[in-house]
Amino acid sequence: MQLLESGEMYLETIYRLSQTQNAVRSLDVALALGFSKPSVSRAVGILKSGGFLVMDVDNYLSLTELGLEVAKKIYERHMLLTACLLELGVNEETATEDACKIEHVISDASIEAIKRFVERKSSEI
Repeated sequence: MQLLESGEMYLETIYRLSQTQNAVRSLDVALALGFSKPSVSRAVGILKSGGFLVMDVDNYLSLTELGLEVAKKIYERHMLLTACLLELGVNEETATEDACKIEHVISDASIEAIKRFVERKSSEI
């Protein structure tokens, strides 16, 4: 199943929430993203059918191995791009917003090139 940007955003949000709280429900995702509960419920159903997450009997969401892999990839991109934009002098709010947009469309090759560049720059310090 090919994920759209919105699916990646949901997975990343579930991942981030799971890092700070014991359990994640659809309502938590709705609040974090500012989306309606019905919109989140629909997305959760699509992500469940795609094998990216599961919901237990108490309606807690958990990422599958596949979902976790995608969420970590998107989150890593977000953090890397945000850090680069901040380093370039972009203010924090704009850097975060722009990174969120870029993370979904940038190629793996470009992300790897940025990682190598950052690592080179870090080793020069």
